[in-house]
Amino acid sequence: METPLTPLEFQRRALALYPDRECVIDGETRLTYEQFFARCDRWSAALQRLGVRKGDRVAYISLNTHSHLESFYAVPQTGAVLVPINFRLNSEEIEYIVRHCGAKVVCAHADFLETVESIRGSCPEVEHCVALEGGRDGWLDYEQLTAVEAGHVDRPDVDERDLLTINYTSGTTSRPKGVMITHRNAYMNAIGTLVHVPMTCRDRYLWTLPMFHANGWTFPWIVTAVGGVHICLRKVDPVQAFGLIRDERVTMLCAAPTVLIGLAGCPAEHRGEVPAGVRVLTAGAPPAAATIQRIEGEFGWELTHVYGLTETAPFITVCESRPEHEVLSLEDRSVVKSRQGVELITSGELRVVDEEDVPVPWDAATLGEITVRGNVVMEGYYDDPDATAQAMRGGWFHSGDAAVVHPDGYVEIRDRFKDVIISGGENISSVEVEGVLMRHAAVQEVAVVGMPDPKWGETPHAFVVLAPGAALTEPEFTEYAREHMAKFKIPRKVEFVTELPKTATGKIQKYVLRSGRAAISTQ
Repeated sequence: METPLTPLEFQRRALALYPDRECVIDGETRLTYEQFFARCDRWSAALQRLGVRKGDRVAYISLNTHSHLESFYAVPQTGAVLVPINFRLNSEEIEYIVRHCGAKVVCAHADFLETVESIRGSCPEVEHCVALEGGRDGWLDYEQLTAVEAGHVDRPDVDERDLLTINYTSGTTSRPKGVMITHRNAYMNAIGTLVHVPMTCRDRYLWTLPMFHANGWTFPWIVTAVGGVHICLRKVDPVQAFGLIRDERVTMLCAAPTVLIGLAGCPAEHRGEVPAGVRVLTAGAPPAAATIQRIEGEFGWELTHVYGLTETAPFITVCESRPEHEVLSLEDRSVVKSRQGVELITSGELRVVDEEDVPVPWDAATLGEITVRGNVVMEGYYDDPDATAQAMRGGWFHSGDAAVVHPDGYVEIRDRFKDVIISGGENISSVEVEGVLMRHAAVQEVAVVGMPDPKWGETPHAFVVLAPGAALTEPEFTEYAREHMAKFKIPRKVEFVTELPKTATGKIQKYVLRSGRAAISTQ
């Protein structure tokens, strides 16, 4: 009686139970579950007419649209493998991914047709290019293809160890690596998320998170599993987001800390009345306690911090709320909520280990690396056995994240190992320093990196984005830092900038800051 663990099971259930309920809102487009899955079937049939078979790769470069959402069902139900690509990559990086995964079909939103067209000649394995929106000569038209009656859709048997998606890492220090996520990986992450962050068919989910990023943290399947409503936000604009939150009665969203900072920093006259009670899941970078205070204290929203990586499908910890947290002040509770937390029930075993792979004591001080093994860990890196062996050594996935464990078992990331600043023999956590500096009322964002120093080896260097209308001098900022942290942790240099370089998922690119590249602009 065993059936494979696959998020396609959520499709079957939703179609049976919620056919007439609203499924997706994308501008003027509104689709019920029956209409949505009919479109998925028509696209599946079209892909099969184009020669797509089990195991073939279908790549997508798209904003958060209903057609992109359809890919998470239409592609895998044919047995093919979905490859969602970061649309903010340059043409060379996109070309590498398309060629590396061997995509047979590339589907692109109108904004990215030119990019794909520019690399098309150097991607011989691509047999078809499909314009999801906006026609172009020599391209197939998605809407025309999905307008054709589906006919028979061949649904091959799915093994839960079959590949569901290949998700490419950002490749900030090397070529992007293709993370192989199985049907089982995604199913277990979806179930584990629902255990810790329950949703129902009353929920209305706003797509502030890019769907390409770790499969939208599996929310293309989670929202469908409960019969909720997907509300598409094509580009993260705080004013538009607040408008949708009000008009479409949004109850939940996911966002990287940088998106939360953007929402919190949106002037009151532009954001209007902010409905209370919205539930927010944040991950992608450790959120500053000050950001949490703003979201919960000013907006009355409920924030949950989760942690994971693309390689872990993606969640492995959740900062679950406990009764003892509820009696804390907002400021103290925000400090706890900024920690990564404890294992999800379904994610597997997590350890923080030293260089000898021995678990560190739960003393909130001893630094170690987060390692994990269990149901959500990737199958490996596509066509890269050496990188797979390195990441999976000893039967554990090694995250590269430096963390401590508190006496209550809550994990707290102190840095990426490559971002730990070693100054005069002292280890300085850039995340810890950033958290302190973010508490200054004039600061909107801050990044701290180590810069070479002839005496100390390296010293902290802060890049600061001020809040709109705020004013602050370097001596004033340094004095604030002196009052709130040890002397050796105080940034030796403060640079005020208008923006910080970031990945598409909101992670600050510290290697850019260290390199001194002109990717930021000075205020």
